[in-house]
Amino acid sequence: MSIISKDIQKAVQLLTEEQLVAIPTETVYGLAGNIFSEKAIKSIFSTKQRPFFNPLIVHISSVKSLNNLVTHVPEKAKLLAAAFWPGSMTLVLKKSKTIPDIITAGKDTVAVRVPNHPITLALLKKLPFPLAAPSANPFGSISPTKPAHVENYFRNSIKMVLDGGSCANGIESTIIGFENEEPVIYRLGALPLEEIEAVVGKISIKNKKEEKPDAPGMLARHYAPKTSTFLVDDVAGEIEKNKGKKMGVLVFKSSLNNENITEIILSKNGSLQEAASRLYSAMHDLDSKNLDLIIAERFSEFGLGKSINDRLQRATFK
Repeated sequence: MSIISKDIQKAVQLLTEEQLVAIPTETVYGLAGNIFSEKAIKSIFSTKQRPFFNPLIVHISSVKSLNNLVTHVPEKAKLLAAAFWPGSMTLVLKKSKTIPDIITAGKDTVAVRVPNHPITLALLKKLPFPLAAPSANPFGSISPTKPAHVENYFRNSIKMVLDGGSCANGIESTIIGFENEEPVIYRLGALPLEEIEAVVGKISIKNKKEEKPDAPGMLARHYAPKTSTFLVDDVAGEIEKNKGKKMGVLVFKSSLNNENITEIILSKNGSLQEAASRLYSAMHDLDSKNLDLIIAERFSEFGLGKSINDRLQRATFK
């Protein structure tokens, strides 16, 4: 029997009972639990097999809820929240004492966002507590962008996937922290760097940290298929090097017209937004085909191309 359902009231009941529910957002599906329930939060970590040193993102229904969770909001954080919430941006801010340390991996900051998905916003408004919701996948695996992806991962360990269809943006939120009141990107994501800089000016990127990461998504290997994956500039050359093997290829917009490979074109019209929204789904598809390897084409380092490369780089890190 499928665990996928559109019943918001059932999700409210399960979450109130300290159970986990997978929820849709515009970025990826999240594995959600009540932030004030130690049972629910421990269950998130154990279900995902996620290390406790990796902090979780707290999801709220509106910017008004922020005051209950944090002690200080820098001026540039206010500008960013006004510009991009609800949306694919997470802010890392000084936490209030109400936030349990297990959520923040013992840090004095908490990651918060207002997701831009009507079903999850409706759910959050019905709940008397915010939700912690890391991506609904086993730690390090490809993130889920469809209800079926989550069901395939967790059909025996959670009771419900709240069906919100396919995720529109398809890669995780951009995470922004603050150092000396100035914004710093901790994770590249679905909100392009250029759009952020248009609001707050030049911003630095510090998105790699293996020990005690400041935010999710900073570890070198993450978002990874089980199939060996390679990120290259010259896809045709890599295919030539691996002749005789069963290959899957991820390309941006142009077909290689090679009948010996399984090819997925992410956006025939060259849209970075479409490519990002289809990235994880394409990786799931290729990973299910029992291939010897997956070859991914490197994108130009501009706009969402930078974020797509970040995900592919972590997927291919050995």
